[in-house]
Amino acid sequence: MPDPVLLGWREWLSLPALGIVAVRAKVDTGARSSALHVQDQEVFARDGREFVRFVLDTGVHGQAPQPAEAAVIDRRQVTDSGGHTTERIFIQTRLRLAGLEWDAEVNLTHRRNMLFPMLLGRTALAGRFLVDPASSFRQGDPPEGLLPP
Repeated sequence: MPDPVLLGWREWLSLPALGIVAVRAKVDTGARSSALHVQDQEVFARDGREFVRFVLDTGVHGQAPQPAEAAVIDRRQVTDSGGHTTERIFIQTRLRLAGLEWDAEVNLTHRRNMLFPMLLGRTALAGRFLVDPASSFRQGDPPEGLLPP
């Protein structure tokens, strides 16, 4: 296995299967699972399977929230940092960060005023990355044109 890549405590990543070119993520080794903070979450059926559609505010300056949909793979109880437990929908999607691409489980939640639309949890980090909590955006800016001048 290659040497782990060093990340800062916040990074830009993409979710190619959801059509998300860049989303601002907090790299959160205290969180077991990864989470997307979504709006307008709606569950529906397609071909006998359960799906969810939602809108994601990516945290990219000037970019409108982006609609997406994915198959529901599970529903689980998740305890947040405040100790509150809620049932959340889990999806599996492709993540791309630091030249690596892999599938990860991500839970969907709606929380107001989140500075980071995504939390990248330790399950998705394990074996791939090390985290330097004193640095930010070690893997650079998102693609050209997605940040203000």
